Amino acid sequence: MSELSFIWPLSGGLLIGLSAALYLLLNGRIAGISGLAASALGWTGTGISLLGLGFLLGILGGAAIAFTYVRHVDLTITSSPVLLIVGGLLVGFGTRLGSGCTSGHGVCGLARLSPRSVVATLTFMAVAAATVYATRHLIGGLS
Repeated sequence: MSELSFIWPLSGGLLIGLSAALYLLLNGRIAGISGLAASALGWTGTGISLLGLGFLLGILGGAAIAFTYVRHVDLTITSSPVLLIVGGLLVGFGTRLGSGCTSGHGVCGLARLSPRSVVATLTFMAVAAATVYATRHLIGGLS
């Protein structure tokens, strides 16, 4: 690991915080990815949101640009594709059930000292830790 290995996570975190703060200041809304994705796809009952679509495309485009021009990542998927799809669907269901995701509650809600977001974020993290422990140590890992 190089001496400057903290630069990538630090710059990413700063950009996430800046975009969430600007979205709140300019639109008066929380920049939660699950809500923005739902509005971009027209799942909120108000039609397709161009702002949500632009935010979602900006996230995907920014990641594509960073991957192409800035830093190449060696990515190896070792889990079952079926397990990944089921996990993704469960996460999506959980974000709708919990009225938000880690970006909305963890980044924006905690910054606003929202008690609901504190509980939601603690719940996300506890369930994630329990899931990792169970899959890796109790049932021997799923692959």
